[in-house]
Parts: sequence; structure tokens; C-alpha cells
Amino acid sequence: MRIARFSIDGHVAFGAVEAVKGDDVAPGTAAEGDLVLNIIKGIPYTDFELSGTRVPLNKVRLLPPVLPNKVVAIGRNYAEHAAELGNEVPEVPVAFFKPATSVIGSGDAIEYPSFSNEVHHEAELAVVIGRMCREVPRERVKDVVFGYTCANDVTARDVQQREKQWARAKGFDTSCPLGPWVETALDPHDLTIQCTVNGEQRQLGRTSDMIRSIEDLVVHITEAMTLLPGDVILTGTPAGVGPLTVGDEVAVTIEGIGTLTNKVIKRG
Repeated sequence: MRIARFSIDGHVAFGAVEAVKGDDVAPGTAAEGDLVLNIIKGIPYTDFELSGTRVPLNKVRLLPPVLPNKVVAIGRNYAEHAAELGNEVPEVPVAFFKPATSVIGSGDAIEYPSFSNEVHHEAELAVVIGRMCREVPRERVKDVVFGYTCANDVTARDVQQREKQWARAKGFDTSCPLGPWVETALDPHDLTIQCTVNGEQRQLGRTSDMIRSIEDLVVHITEAMTLLPGDVILTGTPAGVGPLTVGDEVAVTIEGIGTLTNKVIKRG
């Protein structure tokens, strides 16, 4: 099931993304195959019901599919990406945080930070946590995962290199696009990840090329901290990262999920 978070007429809700079927076609309003949102009663992390009230996807504003308490990101989890920036594969996962204020949704603007002259895209698979958990054993990782979404770990590369730590370089406002929705029924272990800028392919990889698997990452992170429903783990980016400029449209597409699209604008 695909779960989206959206706003319409000033109201915010979660909904299940569905395709209109023949019996539900309403002349003049929806055609077979059009996407609609079946509004969810309550929040999706617990048992929930579908209300049966449907709104056309093209009539709503998609929001970030979750509002994480924290985003825990993993660096250098693809060997070719580590090499392209002149780094060795780390002996243990390199973890860092992106604040909740960095999160935006599909269609929202990435604001080019005033303190950087070199901002890069980084297409990533994001893991969404579905229940509070700590010290998760490997065999129970699947029980704490709610689903998966697309992410862009937007990075001020010059700041990252200059400051030798990543808080500002990867944590600035709008640096964590997520979306367009969460896919809850997906095998994440061998998916295509692609990034395009203005329609030109920049990154192309597969999740099977991760150095450390999703199970490895959840175990490693929860040894240290409690994860809450809606928290997000970014699993690293394949090779091909590169610069963004004001006016660019960057799109992250992951097999089985969909496409996250954002425009780059000048912060002002």
C-alpha cells in the first residue's frame, strides 16, 4: 500500500493511493486509472481504517509523507560513491543527523543556501520506522519498518569539505526532500535508484550495491538510540553525485515507489 500525507482546503490527512477502477469512474471528474487518495481514519502507524472518502491526487498538495522526530543518515554506503569523492569505505557505518526542519515534500522547493557555492544531489532509499524501537535484533528489523520512500540528501559539498563535519552542510533548511509517498509492501534489497537533473540522468544504481544492508543499519543505529514512529533512515547514495544550480529540477526515482521531484530556487 502507498500512504501519502497531503493537504486540501486547509486540512491535513493521510490517504492510501489508489487507482480509479471501472466501477468508480465518475464522468467529468475521474477516469479509469486516475490516482485518488482514500482518506485514512487516524494515523497509519497503528491499525487504521480507510474512510472510503476519495479525493483526486491532482487536487491536493502532497506533503512530506512523514514528519520525523529525527532523520538518521548513513554516509559512504556505496563503494563507488566513496571512491568518487576520494574516500575509503569506512570500517563502521558513518551516521549523521538531518534535522526535522530540513524535511520537505515532493513539489516543494530546495532553497540554495547563501553560505554555499556547491550544492549536490544525492539520491537515496529512505526507510520509515513504524514503531518505537531500541536494540532491534536483526531478525526483527522487518517488524519495525513501516515502509520506504525516496529521498534526496542535498549537500553543501564545499561546506562539508571545509568544516570537516556535516551539521551545516547536510542539515540546512530544505536539504531533505522525502516522498512522494511511503510504500509499505516492498522488498528493498535490489531496487533501481535513479537521479535526473532537468531530465538528464546523473545517478543510476541498485540498492543491492549497498555495503551494509538495511538490516545492518537498523541494528547499528538502534544499539545507540531509540527510533520513533515516523523516524527516517537514509541508506546512502550511489555514485554520480553532482552540482545543482538555481532553476534546476531534480528528480529521484526508485523502482516500486515512484518519483520525488523538487525545483531549486534562490533562498530569499
